[in-house]
Amino acid sequence: MTQFRSALVASLVLVLVGLAFLPGAAPAAKTVYVGGTMSLTGPYAEDSAAILRGFEDYLKYVNETKNLAPWRKDKWPADVTIDLLWRDDELKPAKAISIYEELKAKGILVYRVSGSPTALALKDKLKQDEFGATSQAVGPYLLTPPGTIFSNTPLYTDELGAIADWFLENWKEKRKPRGSYLTADNAFGKSIEVPKMEAYLKNAGYEFAGSQYVPLVSTSPPTTQLMRLKEDKVDLALGAMVNPGAQPTIKEAGRLDMGPNLGYKITFGFSYPCIIDLFREGMDKLGDGVVVGGSFPSWTEDQPGVKFALDLQKKYRPNKPEHNTMYMEGLAEVMTQVEALRLAMEKTAPEKLKPADVLNNGFYQIKNLDTGGLTNTPLNYGPGHVEGVDKVRLDQVRNGKQFKLGAWPLHNIF
Repeated sequence: MTQFRSALVASLVLVLVGLAFLPGAAPAAKTVYVGGTMSLTGPYAEDSAAILRGFEDYLKYVNETKNLAPWRKDKWPADVTIDLLWRDDELKPAKAISIYEELKAKGILVYRVSGSPTALALKDKLKQDEFGATSQAVGPYLLTPPGTIFSNTPLYTDELGAIADWFLENWKEKRKPRGSYLTADNAFGKSIEVPKMEAYLKNAGYEFAGSQYVPLVSTSPPTTQLMRLKEDKVDLALGAMVNPGAQPTIKEAGRLDMGPNLGYKITFGFSYPCIIDLFREGMDKLGDGVVVGGSFPSWTEDQPGVKFALDLQKKYRPNKPEHNTMYMEGLAEVMTQVEALRLAMEKTAPEKLKPADVLNNGFYQIKNLDTGGLTNTPLNYGPGHVEGVDKVRLDQVRNGKQFKLGAWPLHNIF
């Protein structure tokens, strides 16, 4: 009898040991959520779709490999899965607010905003809730005062300030150059009209000739606005536009013989998100001379991040690659959200994380986040410091191609 009991105990021990090595006995996988709102309806639809694909592909890569990028040594925790939560806000502030409440209730710990109207609607709420968020919109309102929305490209005003610097460096006349705004007639376009922007232009040596407005999506040529620039003898026109406004504007300027190499000498400079790769693709040599600040690299640029973006698409969308460089914006944003979560999990278990933990121990602790050259510089954040880069990349269209002019320092124009 004693021998039987001993054999039974030994058998139970072996069974228990065996169970310990079965897959079902491993700790239950934990899940964290990233994402937020996209604007797949409206003027940002094409850009937002590319951003969404960047999010999707990067999360597949991290979940499969537990790597964060080919050039990084840090690893994602093996027992944690990242899921994507997102909704189309249609660029409507009221809808963006209701989506935020929905996704917050579902357990999302980081967020993203899709445009200036939605960023303005959510900025105070995100700060009150101690929610860190990324953004494709980078108006000066993000810093007046700083909230918890983190940018990976310079503010529109800083981008235009860099274009003004570049233009002055190449100015040959003895007189002062005349500058003006030619910008979108909405919250995004008018966000550049802050006193410090005009003061910067005047202090730098410009005469300022006021503002002209073009619809965000132009349905007719802005002939009147361009003729007013001529009448005001403007040398440099600066604005915040998207391609559906910028392309028709520059086509009409060409018809009116206005451009740096045409009869009436004028240079047009736009901030991101006038995506220069899409602009030059749609305009070819008609766009020659246009300068854009804060852009992402071209698909042919020799950068680790560009190669990574191309490799992700070869693996996850081999039959339908994404040609819009806002895919790189999606990668930069999701890298930031994932890094904030990774850092926060070094202090708090994922199942116990709250948005405030991810803000304070995640976003605020991001230092020199290397995006492989996708962003103008590595990203650095902290309390009150939400503009992640410290230089502005400038590109110009030359012979229908994207040509990098270099990088200029920020002037903190907000």
